[in-house]
Amino acid sequence: MVDKVKIKIVNTSRHPLPSYQTVLSAGMDLRAYIDEPITIPPMGRVLVPTGLFIELPEGYEAQIRPRSGMALKHGLTVLNSPGTIDADYRGEIKVILANLSQDPYVLQDGERICQMVVARHSVVEWVEVDSLSSTTRGEGGFGHTGK
Repeated sequence: MVDKVKIKIVNTSRHPLPSYQTVLSAGMDLRAYIDEPITIPPMGRVLVPTGLFIELPEGYEAQIRPRSGMALKHGLTVLNSPGTIDADYRGEIKVILANLSQDPYVLQDGERICQMVVARHSVVEWVEVDSLSSTTRGEGGFGHTGK
């Protein structure tokens, strides 16, 4: 059973609200809201407006993630992936798109540019100690399990 959370949204764009593409999708596609096409040069990046403003409940965040098809076909990704939208942010959702390909990409108004996943999160209360419990892994990291 999936929790349903009601989230307030203001849509100043001419595009439909974000929606899930399939019944079991975790992310909703966001669309570019631009007056004219934007060319993203190879290895370039742009800040793309969506025309969306949201009010997340306390204890939730929205994560902005790349779309796998755009990454594979065109080398486009969300630069600070996943980007986090905090519950106290009230500004427009804007997406940092980067073109990692060798070809310019022309972004069109209304094009689906990323996914947004809304998730619960915890608030940490640190407990300072002098040592941590031991595990089999210990301090192993960065490829410690083999090639």
